[in-house]
Amino acid sequence: MPLILIFVIFYFLLIRPQQKRVAEHKLMISKLTRGDTVVTAGGIIGKISRIIDEEKAELEIAENINVKIIRSTISQVLSKSETN
Repeated sequence: MPLILIFVIFYFLLIRPQQKRVAEHKLMISKLTRGDTVVTAGGIIGKISRIIDEEKAELEIAENINVKIIRSTISQVLSKSETN
């Protein structure tokens, strides 16, 4: 009986919140649009210049300097584009 109680506590304190964060991150990634200012997991701040496909995007980090990134590495959206 105590083992089941420990598992239930473990589930509600660790597993469930992590699943919620993963779902929120997937939703954030799916709503990215051209012009959004984002921060990558590596700390690079830039503006989405192009969504290439479901996994990749192009990020403008300086004027005329674009890099391809994996969309899942985006950790935060700083501002949404005004064209939405």
